[in-house]
Amino acid sequence: MATQNTYMFKSQIPRPDHARIFFLLNKPCIPNHSPSFPIWRRPQLQKKDTNVRVGYVPNKAKAVAGGTRMSISVRATVTVKLTIGGFLSSLVGFSHGLNNKSDLLSNLLLLELVSSELDPKTGLEKKPISGYAHQTGLKDREVIYESEFVIPGDYGEIGAVLVENEHQNEIYLKHIVLNGLPNGPIEFSCGSWVEPKFDNPEKRIFFSTKSYLPSHTPGGLMGLREKDLVSLRGSGKDEYKSFTDRIYDYDVYNDLGDPDSNPELARPVLGGSNKYPYPRRCRTGRPPCKTDPRFERRSDTFYVPRDEEFSEEKEMSFVTKTAYSVHMLLPSLEASLKDPDLGFPSFTDITQLYKEGIPIPKLKNQASMQILALRVVKAVCDAIDNLQFETPAMFGKDKFSWLRDEEFSRQTLAGVNPYSIKLVTEWPVKSALDPDVYGPPESAFTEELVELEIKDFMTLGEALKQKKLFIIDYHDLLLPYVSKVRQIKGTTLYGSRAIFFLTPDGTLKPIAIELTRPPMEGKPQWKQAFTPSLETTGLWLWRFAKAHFLAHDCGYHELVSHWLRTHCVTEPYIIATNRQLSVMHPIFRLLHPHCRNTMKMNAFARQALINADGIIENSFSLGKYSMELCSMAYDQQWRFDREALPADLINRGIAVEDPTAPHGLKLMIEDYPFANDGLMLWDALKHWVADYVNYYYKDASMVQSDTELQAWWTEIRTKGHEDKKDEPWWPVLKTPEDLIGTITTIVWVASAHHSAVNFGQYDFAGYFPNRPSIARTNMPCEDPTGERWKRFLDNPGSELLACFPSQIQATKVMAILHVLSNHSPDEEYIGEHIEPAWGEEPVIKEAFERFSSRLKELENIIDDRNADNSLKNRRGVGVVPYELLKPFSEAGVTGKGVPYSISI
Repeated sequence: MATQNTYMFKSQIPRPDHARIFFLLNKPCIPNHSPSFPIWRRPQLQKKDTNVRVGYVPNKAKAVAGGTRMSISVRATVTVKLTIGGFLSSLVGFSHGLNNKSDLLSNLLLLELVSSELDPKTGLEKKPISGYAHQTGLKDREVIYESEFVIPGDYGEIGAVLVENEHQNEIYLKHIVLNGLPNGPIEFSCGSWVEPKFDNPEKRIFFSTKSYLPSHTPGGLMGLREKDLVSLRGSGKDEYKSFTDRIYDYDVYNDLGDPDSNPELARPVLGGSNKYPYPRRCRTGRPPCKTDPRFERRSDTFYVPRDEEFSEEKEMSFVTKTAYSVHMLLPSLEASLKDPDLGFPSFTDITQLYKEGIPIPKLKNQASMQILALRVVKAVCDAIDNLQFETPAMFGKDKFSWLRDEEFSRQTLAGVNPYSIKLVTEWPVKSALDPDVYGPPESAFTEELVELEIKDFMTLGEALKQKKLFIIDYHDLLLPYVSKVRQIKGTTLYGSRAIFFLTPDGTLKPIAIELTRPPMEGKPQWKQAFTPSLETTGLWLWRFAKAHFLAHDCGYHELVSHWLRTHCVTEPYIIATNRQLSVMHPIFRLLHPHCRNTMKMNAFARQALINADGIIENSFSLGKYSMELCSMAYDQQWRFDREALPADLINRGIAVEDPTAPHGLKLMIEDYPFANDGLMLWDALKHWVADYVNYYYKDASMVQSDTELQAWWTEIRTKGHEDKKDEPWWPVLKTPEDLIGTITTIVWVASAHHSAVNFGQYDFAGYFPNRPSIARTNMPCEDPTGERWKRFLDNPGSELLACFPSQIQATKVMAILHVLSNHSPDEEYIGEHIEPAWGEEPVIKEAFERFSSRLKELENIIDDRNADNSLKNRRGVGVVPYELLKPFSEAGVTGKGVPYSISI
């Protein structure tokens, strides 16, 4: 009998065996005709060495030779990480990179020590002191080089080290230690790849951890400071090489479509026009499409600057999961589920995904992928494999919770999309769209309907006055796409909104869901409000309405709350930070942890998730119009000044300013888990940023005279968000208070906002009836035929299953959400480890320790809140406790943990 093999998402990815596995897949293929792409190419060091482009001196000792002209001898010890591409390279034919030990052992590194001081006689930079480093040993996958220097006693503080790589391939420089200095050894922690001089003759520059504002830069380093920045900006003309370049530049989103392979895969250019405004992405320099030069030609590789790659552990964790999910699982599912429209026959079949799994056949030519999967999941090779998913937290707590209206409402406050609900401030509710095109603007939410639902509590007028009515409104954003989306096979769409009432016990009661179809195909506008019901027909129509609304909420969450408001808008911040702020700049060093991994993750999204015929288009309601709608949301809704949490809550009517209230805000919904935990985290972040900024900027003149800082903020507005550059709401940058607010907003978005909308995705959407990504059929009562209405009456459960995602759509999304909800073993959580540059200054070090203590206190407060029986939105039978803003977490899918950056 053939041995049955179960691939499970249940167990966490083990820490990689670094002695055997390193390089990742070269050109695995995306299903559904999407272009193939490499996920990851190069290793980086572990957590403390990731994504660093300068050298650090982690102690207070200055690199000074002494107070006399007597020369001293200094020994430089250089550690180079020996890469191990052997195992995976043999699987996929990947040979680029430094995995040749003989190459390492037979070549040299040239080091140049640079003084921070100018020559007092000439007023010019002092001549660097050069020396070759020769290999002296090999230990634990690290090659050791040493060099001897003779330094004059009056040479001054060593502020930088220049490195020239004379190997044939790039090397991963771990650190440089200078021994023999009067104040003891000094370590430059480099953590970066260095190109061979044959590819790039410019020496790499590694500065010390001492931070300088531009006007305070030592004379001996001013030229290098500017030269390093210029080297990162590029010319804006050349095509970039994926492996070695470190160029940061801007471009529009003109690479989502692929018209050269199929005209049906052409997509609008997002950004650079009034019709489709959008933030900018990193420029890749690829050539234009042959069929339309407006578009950039898609290729196997998506360039990101060399220093934006993942660390070694994250690389292994992400790629092995992604390789399995995307490159093994999805083709296998497609082979097994030959009918892409086939839904689940019963709810029991959905449950089996977590119990027995579903059989998937092994594909031919998957040998190397199979070997990789063997190291990641439970695997035995024979005839049939099973796909078994980890039980999502919500389903594990209460498998019927998705049916409960209380849980439907609760998740608007404590679920994966807490950013959409807002206060009802005007009545009656009306559309702002053109009635000549979209029909009568009045909502189906009438006074009679609302009062019928809240009659046991108060009248409509009293509810409005007491601020008890709340709404999630996607009506005007979605309605213009309804007729276009309905031309796509296998999906449908409505304009939708849902209204809620705040009950005396602090929970929300759903009142009604409105679904609208505009005039189309000779038919008039159709709209109807659906309410909870005890009568069977009304009850099932309510369930259908919830499915449609949740599909819209799921799409809005993924495209706007998640992708647009975190990943997409942050990429320009990262590009501008690297182009305009020297690595010596204190604001660069404050922002740097919040920038790691994001650009690579965004490149992955453009390759496989948001691209034409990608997972979003194939599995979400809006189909090929998904990114077009994302552009509309950016145009109509996104404002930098409202991305700060307090401003967001005030804008949505959820909070009002109150100096006597905690955090200076009074919440309209007191038991709002996201807001309550978020405000504590916001305050901790702001205090930390304020302590840091105020140390370097004593008054407004220092902010205004900082040329790099002003260029950075100008570039974010005028290049990164060029389509909104003339908006009047952009904050000014004139005072330390202005800078504190701007920086806190940026780091909030990259850390807490992203965590709140990302790491709970599998917990809440892993059981897809709770958050379906698509609704495939119209409401049974919209222009019903006799046959369809009879099917609905006879078997409403089967009709609801037909409305839910197909088997292939559901399992694809579940697999991807599991990947995206996962913390890698080397995740860097806010406040957990101090950056070397922060530890250089005692005042900053003390401020960081206070910040870290506040976060640990927040952990305990969240635990206490989740144990409080009076807080019904976070505690109760079968209720998933709200932990998404707990700062720290272990690896895996945990539903908690706030990394510094958008790292997944």
